Amino acid sequence: MRGQPSLCDVLTPQSLQEALSLRVAHPEARPLAGGTDLMVPFAAGRLPDRLFLNLWGLEELRGITVSDGEVTCGALTLFREIAVHPLMQREFPNLVRSAKVTGALAIQSRGSLGGNIANGSPAADTPPSLLVYGSELQLTSLRGSRWVPYADFHTGYKRSLLAPDELITLIRLARLGDGGFHYFRKVGTRQAQAISKVSLAAWARTGNGQIQELRIALGSVAPMPIRARGAEKALLGRSVTNPPLDAALEALQADISPIDDLRSSAQFRRKVAGNLLADMLRGLVSA
Repeated sequence: MRGQPSLCDVLTPQSLQEALSLRVAHPEARPLAGGTDLMVPFAAGRLPDRLFLNLWGLEELRGITVSDGEVTCGALTLFREIAVHPLMQREFPNLVRSAKVTGALAIQSRGSLGGNIANGSPAADTPPSLLVYGSELQLTSLRGSRWVPYADFHTGYKRSLLAPDELITLIRLARLGDGGFHYFRKVGTRQAQAISKVSLAAWARTGNGQIQELRIALGSVAPMPIRARGAEKALLGRSVTNPPLDAALEALQADISPIDDLRSSAQFRRKVAGNLLADMLRGLVSA
């Protein structure tokens, strides 16, 4: 059975304050931004929600703001806006790459960074990049705002720290400056418009022949996007030119918990995750 728009109601606030008030008055209302994630289950008749909170017109949630030490993106910042922003291209190339592989151009011109986070899919394209860049989320309600590390935000499959009366309003990234090593790769059935089977993002700094800082994150290998902290620990402080690949691969397998589903098998995902880690390290050696 397909979704029926005639059975649904949409609340359309004119300001963030009104949206937060409606969040309290109608906790059953599903927040709706670009709608690119929600339209697929809705069209298939698998979305039970009948009341939606339309955030699309809230200008307070738009825009990329740059300061000396950080960059903030409104929750309604579009993938296309990230992809073409000069500073994002220079300092956060993983996020740019992941934005560019999120669906086709039409999706990138409608889908939002905040929506990608809030949807909570372990296969979402931008979360691994957000994890390796140490991003933070501003969660806002009528009670005020709070900042939480994105690494702590997801608590399980489609579960998060977001309270029923809160909305994601900002995404904050500390500026890393030029330099450093950035890696992002997504493996899917095809190059474009494919849901990820495995994705891996990494960011590193090296010095004195050693890996001094390292963050590795993956998608589609656990109930939520994850940091591969075991693999990171195995590699930190080790030689750039001769990293302990076997130890890192073993640690990575303990970090992840893939499943069999319609897109792939757990065995395939484990193999590909290891291959991506090895590819990342080859890139780091040659950087």
